[in-house]
Amino acid sequence: MPRIAFHLRITEGQREAYREEHEDVPDALESAYLDSGAGIETYSVFENDGHVFGFMEVADPSVIKEIMADSDAQAEWDQVMDPILLDEDDPWMDEVYRMI
Repeated sequence: MPRIAFHLRITEGQREAYREEHEDVPDALESAYLDSGAGIETYSVFENDGHVFGFMEVADPSVIKEIMADSDAQAEWDQVMDPILLDEDDPWMDEVYRMI
């Protein structure tokens, strides 16, 4: 199954706000991902010292990236995250090694 990942940075002083917002991710956002037909198997987000790493195992990465770019639910979440995250030109990462 294809795997994709992204890296984001939290604005200084906003780490707690980032973690608090993730205690209750909107149902509409989760539904947009799960109902997209992308075939999400795993989606995890990690944070350490202001760095965010998101990881997905997803049958069709292009579909989930499209949902993340164009859905209303994602746009609403982006408004919440706007003052919390630094602006990134391209947060997507290339997988350079896979053991299994």
